Amino acid sequence: QVQLVESGGGLVQAGGSLRLSCAASGILFSISAAGWYRQAPGKQREWVAGITSGGSTNYIDSVKGRFTISRDNAKNTLYLQMNGLKPEDTAVYFCKVTNGPRVSWGQGTQVTVSS
Repeated sequence: QVQLVESGGGLVQAGGSLRLSCAASGILFSISAAGWYRQAPGKQREWVAGITSGGSTNYIDSVKGRFTISRDNAKNTLYLQMNGLKPEDTAVYFCKVTNGPRVSWGQGTQVTVSS
């Protein structure tokens, strides 16, 4: 059974930093694509950043230069380093891992940025 457990969310002032983690189990993480999504109150879930099994990364324009997605295959863990946080980054952040037809989601972690 695939399990994704996120951590690292919290309350931070604008301009601050947080690092989200997503620990994966029950899946061949090293050969899986992975990504982070977020959902703000009253809005649809949106893709934020992605990383391939080979380590190639991509980001939504609004976080480029501020967020960094990375992975540690030895620890089966996905990360999202978030710097220069803005109030508009406030959302529940979810990790997603894709291995062939199997798509798994974490439970989400709340990030709140105060102005």
